[in-house]
Amino acid sequence: MLDKQFEMNDIVEMKKPHPCGKNAWRIIRMGADIRIKCEGCGHSVMLPRNEFAKKMKKVIGKAEI
Repeated sequence: MLDKQFEMNDIVEMKKPHPCGKNAWRIIRMGADIRIKCEGCGHSVMLPRNEFAKKMKKVIGKAEI
């Protein structure tokens, strides 16, 4: 299986859209769990790292350094 590469502040697309209609999420915390924040409504969700990797589709935008 291909290991997905993502970093702090990257914007990712998940397999299912958020109920607000947006499908863009910003990674705001990384560790054993990953917290993501919806770019549309600002709602944040915390997921275990392995569950996040399964549900993530692709990286839309890389973080600016």
